[in-house]
Amino acid sequence: MLSRCVATAALFAALALPGPGAQAQSRIKALIERLRGDTMPDGIVKTNGRIEATQVDVASKYAGRLAEVTVKEADEVTAGQVIARISSPEYEAQLRAAQAQVLRARQALAEAEALIAQRKSDQILARTDAERGKELVAKGYLSKQVDDQRSAKSAAADAALRAAEAQRDQAQFAIHASEADAEQIKAILVDLVLLAPRSGRVQYQLARTGEVVAAGTRVVTILDLSDVYMTIYLPASQAGQLALGDEARIILDPVPQYVIPATVSFVAADAQFTPKAVETAEEREKLVFRAKLQVDPNLLAKYHRQVKTGVRGLGFVRTSPSAKWPESLAVKLP
Repeated sequence: MLSRCVATAALFAALALPGPGAQAQSRIKALIERLRGDTMPDGIVKTNGRIEATQVDVASKYAGRLAEVTVKEADEVTAGQVIARISSPEYEAQLRAAQAQVLRARQALAEAEALIAQRKSDQILARTDAERGKELVAKGYLSKQVDDQRSAKSAAADAALRAAEAQRDQAQFAIHASEADAEQIKAILVDLVLLAPRSGRVQYQLARTGEVVAAGTRVVTILDLSDVYMTIYLPASQAGQLALGDEARIILDPVPQYVIPATVSFVAADAQFTPKAVETAEEREKLVFRAKLQVDPNLLAKYHRQVKTGVRGLGFVRTSPSAKWPESLAVKLP
């Protein structure tokens, strides 16, 4: 069962590169001061934001005791990988009982089919006697009473055959019902093995081996490192000019020497009050629109080991399609 929410995640940490000299340090400091200033080229908007990634909770569908948890925090996982197993002796016993019930129902079906064969033989014999009796009665060789008895016996044979066929149908229904019970328990046993719904990194391990969990209890939380974006907030005058799919830029506080390319993937339809956790360029703006600057999944795949949490930065977007990115915002990656 799969629940979907968003967690704070930073994108790229600095790689182990030789320390820059005094001149390089001065250029970086100047770049930071220029970008953090209020002056930007026409058509370029700067705002504070933070990198976020899709967060997926892996939860237990049924209550039970965790037999094992195979991952820990910061582990990389792939879609379909076993995350944890819930002990299932009760369900395994129920499965064996359901399978035994299937065998019992099949045996009942075999007995019903054998009984049908016997009843059909009795029916043929009774019908033959009844037909012969009518001929003998017509010729005066058999009394009407004996003929009536033979006719009644034929009718009883027909009824016995119908009863045997009904017994066969009942056995077939019992087989279907017991097989359905067995399949249901098998499905439960499958759900007791928790799998990673998508590839990513374990952000939190919320339960440990040996703990008893209730239905719906979260066991681990996974960050989807292929769906990372910066969330920014803009006033209506700027958000209304954004074009979905347009280029954007991201600079993170811990690694200001890098400029990360992004794409405007979402602009909220409704305004909201300025979140306390995010400052806007104009603090007097009370209502802002949320937007997302999506990072290319291919780029994320290349740097996924550098993805970490808890870092903010600056987002840059174009409010005019004709605006050119300044040299200071040219893409620069490790």
